[in-house]
Amino acid sequence: AAGLLARAHFVAAALGARPLREDLEQLAARARLPLEGPPAAEPAAPAPPAGPVDDPAESFGLTPRERDVLRLVPAGRSNRRIAEELFISPKTASVHVSNILAKLGVSGRGEAGALAHRLRLFGAPENA
Repeated sequence: AAGLLARAHFVAAALGARPLREDLEQLAARARLPLEGPPAAEPAAPAPPAGPVDDPAESFGLTPRERDVLRLVPAGRSNRRIAEELFISPKTASVHVSNILAKLGVSGRGEAGALAHRLRLFGAPENA
């Protein structure tokens, strides 16, 4: 397990996956496992992307419309309110919210909002 953790940490660092790298560092600290360089027998990790990721939400496979909806979920908007703001039907808003929850691997709106905030998926919230 220590070898896999060290390899995952190395790859996360090489890819610039800061939230994953930080989570792995916390796990290693709790398990009292060292995180040294890449394991000697392992192949080198792929090169990091050429530039910073413009939208971290892309890593979850969210569509542009799902990102629009996700920006409104942490603000406590209901499906009806999301629909009104985005000029879509409440049923469409509901489907987008369900897809977002599945893609983020969370069970509710609160978790989705907390994850979006923790991973800094969007900039500072706008005044609503």
